[in-house]
Amino acid sequence: MEREWDDSQPIYRQLRDRVVAMILEGVLKEGDPLPSVRTVATDYRLNPLTVLKAYQQLVDEGLVEMRRGRGMFVNAGAPDLLLSTERKKFLEEEWPRIRERIQRLGLTAKELLKRSVEKR
Repeated sequence: MEREWDDSQPIYRQLRDRVVAMILEGVLKEGDPLPSVRTVATDYRLNPLTVLKAYQQLVDEGLVEMRRGRGMFVNAGAPDLLLSTERKKFLEEEWPRIRERIQRLGLTAKELLKRSVEKR
């Protein structure tokens, strides 16, 4: 995980998003433990309550389960659930803004596809 934080949103939300990215990328798999609250707080110089708030959000979303005395673990099915919700969020929230910008700039699908192939 990156050690830098930005001012665009609360740190607990950024931390939550980083854990989500790790699950989507396969860095954290079903059944894997999350780093302890204390470890993350120490490594990233955060208040443990900030880390706990991020982790609690993941629990509330059904992505992570807390096992008393053992820690937090990625739930079975979390990657599929995340992929579904993140795709929906992208299509409903981000894609309309991107599409509008593409139209404003007068870019064509052909130009975009050519550029994406060149970058590979």
